[in-house]
Amino acid sequence: MSNVVISTRVRLARNLKNYPFPCKLSRQGREEVIEKVRDAVKNGNSVLAKDFQFIKMSELDPRQSVSLVERRLVSPEFISDTEGRALLLSSDNSLSIMINEEDHIRLQVITKGFSLEEAYDTADKLDTLLDERLEFAFDEKLGYLTQCPTNLGTGMRASVMLHLPALEKSRAVSRIAGNLSKLGLTIRGAHGEGTEPKGALYQLSNQVTLGISEQAAIENLKNITTQLVAQEEQARERLCRSIDVRDTISRSLGILKFAKVISHDEALKLLSNVRLGVVAGEIKDVGVETVDALMTAVEPATLSVNAGKALSPQERDIERARLIQKELV
Repeated sequence: MSNVVISTRVRLARNLKNYPFPCKLSRQGREEVIEKVRDAVKNGNSVLAKDFQFIKMSELDPRQSVSLVERRLVSPEFISDTEGRALLLSSDNSLSIMINEEDHIRLQVITKGFSLEEAYDTADKLDTLLDERLEFAFDEKLGYLTQCPTNLGTGMRASVMLHLPALEKSRAVSRIAGNLSKLGLTIRGAHGEGTEPKGALYQLSNQVTLGISEQAAIENLKNITTQLVAQEEQARERLCRSIDVRDTISRSLGILKFAKVISHDEALKLLSNVRLGVVAGEIKDVGVETVDALMTAVEPATLSVNAGKALSPQERDIERARLIQKELV
């Protein structure tokens, strides 16, 4: 499964009972919510509590904020207005709590590979930790109350990050997307709604949150993911019989190893080809984990953050090529 499923994410939306939604909150109200959530985590009766770093979003520079989005630790919406917003982030980046995004609380868990039950179990424990000290807005008929009606009910969005180069090349993804919507699922670019897929990376997630339990939603996503993985693996087997495809894979590795300047889009395209080659057995001396890490590390803002300074577009392209060579040669 890890050949196709790169990571799993479970996100829960929650709101505090006695406060308006963030869009209607005063500056003071936002600060009160931040302190309440921070206190609930810091003083909660859980081993998870002491693992979090507290970050005021207004104190980050734009590069640091965008890098958080690139690494899928926060949403693009969360960094669009940083005033009155804060982030609690675990040391290994697997747990994050966005405070005062669209809802008061957006907690998420990210795990490597295909591990929906594990991710949900951790998210549920973190949710319980918060619920012990906070009173969530909840209705017996509607479930958890959220600003956007599409999140009513469980408030849960579960998703898997998929690498689908073979289905993309055969143009099957658009057909599959239409069928998925009938099953209560959606497939998008790696960074969610409104983003285009790059490097053949797609995010598959549940759409239905009302009138369905978390377990049922998880099971539905798990079953559909298993079917998609099987389709991708069959398509890869056919694709990699072609000498032209195998040649493209080898050429992609060669460019990545020796290029002095490389753009973001080209890097993702070539890394996607190399990842296909690794899992197909065409490339023996590179690991899938290395390629997956590079797909995040080559993002523009993340490159600048890791370099410790602002980089011009050309400097980023040079630094990107240097980083890739360091990891692949």
